[in-house]
Amino acid sequence: MQIAAAAGMTCWSRGNAENASKLDRSGPHRGKLMMLLWIILSSSLCLMVDGQMKISPETVQQWALSFGKELSALSSKYSGAKLLQKKYKDVEGVVKIEEVNGEELVKKFAEEMEEMLGRKMKSVKRLAESAEDADLYHEYNETLEFDYYNSLLINSVDEDGNPVPLGGEFALEANEHFNNLRVSTEQSNIQVPTNVYNKDPDILNGVYMSEALNDVFVDNFQKDPTLTWQYFGSATGFFRLYPGIQWIPDENGVVTFDCRNRNWYIQAATSPKDVVIVVDVSGSMKGLRLTIAKHTINTILDTLGENDFVNIIAYSDYVRYVEPCFKGTLVQADLDNREHFKLLVEELHVKGEGKVKNAMKESFRILNEAAALGQGSLCNQAIMLITDGAMEDFKDVFENFNWPERRVRVFTYLIGREMTFAENVKWIACNNKGYYTHVSTLADVQENVMEYLHVLSRPMVINHDHDIIWTEAYMDSVLFTTQAQSLLLMTSVAMPVFSKKQETLSHGILLGVVGTDVALKELMRLAPRYKLGVHGYAYLITNNGYILSHPELRPLYKEGKKLKPKPNYNSVDLSEVEWEDTEETLRTAMVKGETGAMSLDVRTTLDKGRRVIFLKNDYFYTVINETPFSLGIVLTRGYGQYIFIGNVSVEEGLHDLLTPDLTIASEWTYCEIDIDPHHRKMSQLQAVVKYLTGKEPDLDCDALLLSQTLFDAVVTAPMEAYWTALMLNTSSMDKGIETVFLGTRSGLMRFQRYTGIEKRTGKSFLTSTDKENMFTLDHFPVWYRRAAEYPAGKFLYYTPRLDTRDIFKDYEADYSATFSAEELELQAEEGGRKRREADDEEEAGRIAIATTAVTVTVGKKTAIAGAIGVQMTLALMESRFFAIAAQPNDTDCSDVEWACPLRCDSYELECYVIDNNGFVLISKQRNDAGRFFGEVDGSVMTTLIRMGMFKRVSLFDYQAMCKMTSHSVSSARPLLSPFYGLASALKWFLSNFLLFLLEFNICGYWHMDNFAEASAHKKRGDILQPCDTEYPSFVYEPSVKETNSIIKCGRCQKMFVMHQIPETNLLMLVVQADCDCSRQYPPITMEPSEVKYILCVKCDRMRSQKVRRRPESCHAYHEQENANDCGGASAISLSAALFLTCLSFSKLVS
Repeated sequence: MQIAAAAGMTCWSRGNAENASKLDRSGPHRGKLMMLLWIILSSSLCLMVDGQMKISPETVQQWALSFGKELSALSSKYSGAKLLQKKYKDVEGVVKIEEVNGEELVKKFAEEMEEMLGRKMKSVKRLAESAEDADLYHEYNETLEFDYYNSLLINSVDEDGNPVPLGGEFALEANEHFNNLRVSTEQSNIQVPTNVYNKDPDILNGVYMSEALNDVFVDNFQKDPTLTWQYFGSATGFFRLYPGIQWIPDENGVVTFDCRNRNWYIQAATSPKDVVIVVDVSGSMKGLRLTIAKHTINTILDTLGENDFVNIIAYSDYVRYVEPCFKGTLVQADLDNREHFKLLVEELHVKGEGKVKNAMKESFRILNEAAALGQGSLCNQAIMLITDGAMEDFKDVFENFNWPERRVRVFTYLIGREMTFAENVKWIACNNKGYYTHVSTLADVQENVMEYLHVLSRPMVINHDHDIIWTEAYMDSVLFTTQAQSLLLMTSVAMPVFSKKQETLSHGILLGVVGTDVALKELMRLAPRYKLGVHGYAYLITNNGYILSHPELRPLYKEGKKLKPKPNYNSVDLSEVEWEDTEETLRTAMVKGETGAMSLDVRTTLDKGRRVIFLKNDYFYTVINETPFSLGIVLTRGYGQYIFIGNVSVEEGLHDLLTPDLTIASEWTYCEIDIDPHHRKMSQLQAVVKYLTGKEPDLDCDALLLSQTLFDAVVTAPMEAYWTALMLNTSSMDKGIETVFLGTRSGLMRFQRYTGIEKRTGKSFLTSTDKENMFTLDHFPVWYRRAAEYPAGKFLYYTPRLDTRDIFKDYEADYSATFSAEELELQAEEGGRKRREADDEEEAGRIAIATTAVTVTVGKKTAIAGAIGVQMTLALMESRFFAIAAQPNDTDCSDVEWACPLRCDSYELECYVIDNNGFVLISKQRNDAGRFFGEVDGSVMTTLIRMGMFKRVSLFDYQAMCKMTSHSVSSARPLLSPFYGLASALKWFLSNFLLFLLEFNICGYWHMDNFAEASAHKKRGDILQPCDTEYPSFVYEPSVKETNSIIKCGRCQKMFVMHQIPETNLLMLVVQADCDCSRQYPPITMEPSEVKYILCVKCDRMRSQKVRRRPESCHAYHEQENANDCGGASAISLSAALFLTCLSFSKLVS
């Protein structure tokens, strides 16, 4: 107990002067001694009067005991928890409890996933075979005229009402299987990017040839109705998509989507590769040339994937790495690193003279060392040289480093209209098995960059190796942007399509890539939630250790009102989600494709990080054959180890299933309704009923899940009558009891509304938008999970998280694998509506949840059958609390100098009810409800932590988004004279203006969006970037039932008494209100703080190469390859007069 020295002085001042004068007459030594004794005695007496006697611990204990009884009675009465527990107790003799075998379960799930993915691969193979056969028998016709359905132009008419060319009538209808988009399942249609001429002979011949795919698309869909989009991406630029859709251009009327820069196309077209990008930043590269060079680099980066490795070198008078941390090495080209490079490339500036020789030496050194050390891709190697000219003699570099094997290909990109050094630049590419392109405008970049992919694909094409590839997880934020675009994570399976014509075999002609998409949520349905227990889950990772699917993956964030994928959303490593695996034992085993099991003690969170729970998890994992993926499942020790099985007749179960208060988990698969188109309009409950009644006997249903659902329906059926009886007895109903509910492990829910919607405070609770409190594909409801970690039969109380009080920053978006873009936008609008309502109506959102677990025990095994609870208003709890927390008016106050009788609603006291994680449920200040108590009173919370009443638990978030730290760099130089300054400015303007006139091309307008992006700069403080954060959570130590203390705060002291409220997870806290300690004790918040790494540590983390499993195939060389096809320059008409004028004026002002 802390005793304030000031307290003694305060009591001393109350003593009378007479006593002091008597001490003075008794002699100096005796007087000093007596004074000291008096001060000590006075301090003790003062402490008793001002501290211990102010708030009686016995009184608080009595309040807590009474309030606990009141709450328990209220919760038990309205929930009917005791009745439900009795009903499950009655059936314990007819049920059996089995221990879940994780090893068998994960293998079974993996086999089913392998079978599903195998069907997708067979469909893609049929497409590839059909496309190659069609090309083999197609004769190229330079003058071919052919009308096809252009997806941008279908159903469009001209001013006279006639169909536009390549348009025509194309029947579309909404289809549930395709996110309710209007599609045609009868045929495919064609999308062509705006910068590709849609009647080019190459396009027309390719479209005509690929018409043969229509029948295969339809046949595939009939054989496997779970297929989604099927497509053929042509090397010439067109995209054939099934089912056919209406393509919507962007707000500028432009279609920028190009299938050739999609991951599935690039990965299928080439083998893994190591790439060093070498960019010229000498003085001649200024202006538009540098802009084109930057765009070229970014486009090359966009062609790389997580199986590739990359670095970027800039050169002028000297060689430098754009990221010094990556000096001398290659880094994985995952999304995170690619975005990091793009930010650095944007900062490039030109200066000095271009000397490419040393840059090429450094590039070869990096690639040679990587190959020698077994690092990088161990497959293709390439150097991308981006320059406006090469004057040096660099032949000896290639003789020393690359000839005669020419193991490293060199691709060259000549920037600008200047052709003086074109032959040199082309010579470099042609003598190193590469390709030369001339990039004079921004519009040229995309087409020219794609050429290198065709060159790298030659060995694979010549050898006719049809490798099937699976992409990492991605969200297609380009496709269908304006058509109810789905932000669901997906993977694609793709296969290259080659020309089989003998006359072109040595050229290795890639016709394109065929593929289909697989929504990852559909794949995860094969690992049913009910088999994994309350806290269990399944997850998928790639051969690189990156997350494909995981309930803790949060791929979206909010930028203003828009939802956007995070820059690194598909390169989140397993070790960043399962971060308790500090040795990365789990990650390493899974990446290597092993089968096994391990256990971990973990800290996991609920309510988006606000509440921590401690679990012992068992991990089981195995590889999914024929794919680069590995599957893991997690079972939690304790309740998660067991599953109980009970049986009832179909007739009995069906009767109790058809009651109005009952629902089942809409996202779980009780019956497969996506196979037959006639079933797609059914809900899961409708499908179950029709199957059980024999109306739809062909439905494919989960027999075990249906059996458990029927059993739960029968056991829980009496609750409907119990709740209804309470509701009808209006005279005994307490105002503020709004909803009662229960849920079982089979996904069955029953709930009863005691209050109409117009009077209900918790309007959104248990509605379709309230994903946190419903059974979803990812998780059990929050109230179910929390009840499972609290003793069965005892109620746990909490107030739900408010949208404005997330631990994860408010620019983090809610995400579930089950949310579509429409649902996410609706959720954002709903959140905004709630906040507006909260401003208008103080009561909005002020609710509390009381929940408890219901168990079944057979022998020594106990399993959770479900959870039951009640949702009430905080106003009800407050009224009961303040009525109890008050001494009677006839209390004897004769010996009390302070407030008497004690009342929590008086100004002398601040009274709180907080939960076991420190969140306020009840306070006189209504706005405190839902807040962390440390924010309300830092002094008391600090003392409770020091006393061991609460324990601080550190948690980490490796998927956070933080605002960039603002900084500015000035490169200004003093001007030698006003004239020199004016001349320099004039020189800069005229030089760049004339250069612009030389290099300008109207086609660049098609890519002005890229130009704008390259030149637009946000304030750094407004830019969000991926970061790591640490944040606290707090847990009450339940072994300590009560405590009290006095806090020293300058000239006053604050006393508090805390007591556990029996039979609950709540604590009653009574605090002296007349002492402000906020200056001495700042608030304790749960705000996350960014983990700042010192430079060397950050660099080590960025350079680190985690264990990964390389793709099995590599196609880097074929002896029949024709390397003479290495590109060429088109005829260019240069305005010599304008060019000479520019040079002359530059010389003059120099």
